Amino acid sequence: MPRQHDRVWAWELAAPPAALWPYLSDTARFNEAAGTPRYAVEEVVQPDGSVKRRASANYKGVAVEWDDPPFEWIAEREFRQRRVFRRGPLRYLAPTLKLEATADGGSRVTYRLSGAPRGLIGHLLFATGMLDRIGKGLEDMVRHAAAFVQGEAETPFAYTPPPASLEQQQRLAGLAQQLAAAPYAHDLTDKLVTHIATAQEVDLVRLRPRKLARDWQVPLRHTVELCLEATRVGMLGLSWNLLCPRCGGAKASVASLDQLPRHAHCPSCNISYDGDFTRNVEISFSPTSSIRNIAEGEFCMGGPHVSRHILVQQILQPGEQRTASTILPPGEYRLRTLEPGGESLVQHDGGAFPTVIAETSTAPGFIIRNEPGQMIGGIVFHNRTGRELTFVIETRDWRRDALTAHEVTTMQAFRDLLPNQVLRPGEDIGIDHVTLMFTDLEGSTALYERLGDGAAYRLVRRHFAFLAATIRQHDGALVKTIGDAVMAAFATPEQAVRAGLEIRDRIGAFNAEYRAETVAEGRAIDAAIGLKMGLHGGRCIAVNLNERLDYFGSTVNLAARLQGRCRGGEMILSQTLAADPAVAPLLQDRNLCQEAAELKGFDQPVPFVRLLT
Repeated sequence: MPRQHDRVWAWELAAPPAALWPYLSDTARFNEAAGTPRYAVEEVVQPDGSVKRRASANYKGVAVEWDDPPFEWIAEREFRQRRVFRRGPLRYLAPTLKLEATADGGSRVTYRLSGAPRGLIGHLLFATGMLDRIGKGLEDMVRHAAAFVQGEAETPFAYTPPPASLEQQQRLAGLAQQLAAAPYAHDLTDKLVTHIATAQEVDLVRLRPRKLARDWQVPLRHTVELCLEATRVGMLGLSWNLLCPRCGGAKASVASLDQLPRHAHCPSCNISYDGDFTRNVEISFSPTSSIRNIAEGEFCMGGPHVSRHILVQQILQPGEQRTASTILPPGEYRLRTLEPGGESLVQHDGGAFPTVIAETSTAPGFIIRNEPGQMIGGIVFHNRTGRELTFVIETRDWRRDALTAHEVTTMQAFRDLLPNQVLRPGEDIGIDHVTLMFTDLEGSTALYERLGDGAAYRLVRRHFAFLAATIRQHDGALVKTIGDAVMAAFATPEQAVRAGLEIRDRIGAFNAEYRAETVAEGRAIDAAIGLKMGLHGGRCIAVNLNERLDYFGSTVNLAARLQGRCRGGEMILSQTLAADPAVAPLLQDRNLCQEAAELKGFDQPVPFVRLLT
């Protein structure tokens, strides 16, 4: 048996472990910056339902194949993996990273690399200092990451993107001119162009507006509208991704909504699941191949950064018990395994974390349960089954960077820029929650009689523009106009109510501005409009109507009926909407009246809140 070769490197750095962890644990970014080639992965379902990953790559003309098992890690403290090679000059290679806090607030970073050769080439690699060369590269990258954390470097790692062809450079420059002149660019064109030209591929394969907004410190609506506009001009391509509810990976991706499958299978988790517009269908973007080529394959598929919502992941053999040293903050956690099986939810109070136990069930498979914790600062895992299991402790925020299909389709820019993105003919999709606003003009018939058709029409169109602009500013979308009425949709209750309150508060200024303009033009039209608004939120279905996305269901009907109960200048909210935790504070200083009424289509009187003039 070839002997194992080991090297250990340690560095003292000024940055704390929590600051270094996001970069040193980002193994995909690390490998790409180090020049490691991408590899192909085949996921093979085992008889017991677990999934094994088999990877293959070509390293400088040498074909290499290996088993790619899950990483083990404790967030902000350590990770390790052991790759066992089936082909190539190595038998195995096992990296281990540890981060320890130092007394001065910095970190001690320890990196251990163990491996064993196969054949003459493998022995020559170790004999000629392969591990020492790797160590030199590791030190350069670790110190560069520390410099970035401390604001002394512009990127986490030194990285040179593949050279772009002259044609790609010219296309990007031409598209940048178009984008910069577009109404939805928000002066962010240069940032996007620089990102496309210089960012690592791991940042571009699934470009997410939420992360861009956080990195650039700009409003989310600006990065969403920028990406949608860049898609319209041909700089970016978009993808609708059906995310696995267990691992968060995109296991089905299509370029248009009418191709979106209703169901998908995750080979990594070996489960089938449904798409949910409000939960696990997201939109992402990537550069078109005409301006930057993104190669296929993985730089690292299973590192901690890929699953940032997983705080602890440990592999235990049958019967093994292990303690992971860590302190998790108070909050809700899900306990499960990578292998298909049971799960358990824990509301952690910040004391001793519960002991996590997997045990054989009377039904096929196993169950996950928890018992009172044994210590503060350590989490005990116990595998009481007869099989190897990978235990997971995760938060519920794996969708942190995902912009859901529901969110983007309730934004005005989506409807303006990508009107052809619609569902399949005859298809409907359930929406878990949408907040709808209906508005109408009070006395519109009298308005037309008083002003005449032409002047009244111009005023109505102007009021449509005023409503659309305000709705857009609050991340909503104008779904349609019906005569003088408007239907708008919002992803969250507070967006809708904030928009409604602003419209209500500004309608007086709208009327005054319009009158002042007519006076300046010598017409002196006194045409004050009174607006009625009804709002309600809940479940509904999204459908195609007149080649645009629309909404149907009792939520739509109730919002419309509430608007019908309004008098000019009033706004009515359903009782459930007014009581929403994010909405109630917005109404605290308003003149409110609690009422109930029988509404057409509803069996019982409907309670609502009227905002009086």
